[in-house]
Amino acid sequence: MANRQLPAMNIGEFLLLLLGRRQLCRVTGESMLPLLQPGEKVLLDPQAYRQTPPKIGDLVVARHPLRPDLQLVKRVALVRDDGSYLLLGDNRGASTDSRAFGSLHRQQILGRVTSRLNIEH
Repeated sequence: MANRQLPAMNIGEFLLLLLGRRQLCRVTGESMLPLLQPGEKVLLDPQAYRQTPPKIGDLVVARHPLRPDLQLVKRVALVRDDGSYLLLGDNRGASTDSRAFGSLHRQQILGRVTSRLNIEH
């Protein structure tokens, strides 16, 4: 994902969604422009980091550290020596991210974004 692209949902991802192995998330802000538009839906793999940790460049959904009811779509920008993660939005001017709330722990990362729900307009 470091190349700033996100594939459209394919049949395999669709089947994983039907089987409950993917979750649907809605983007609400402009922090990931131009990659993700407000209102766009993406698929989340909540099992992605069971065996391996997040890597720099991964697009993730994380729980906001100060508002646990709020989920954020951000990019892993740095993995710190203590195992915490610096998460940033692609659109820095419109992003509330680790620059405001600091690094997040692995438990706050809910999973990896795998694809976008591509609906023709």
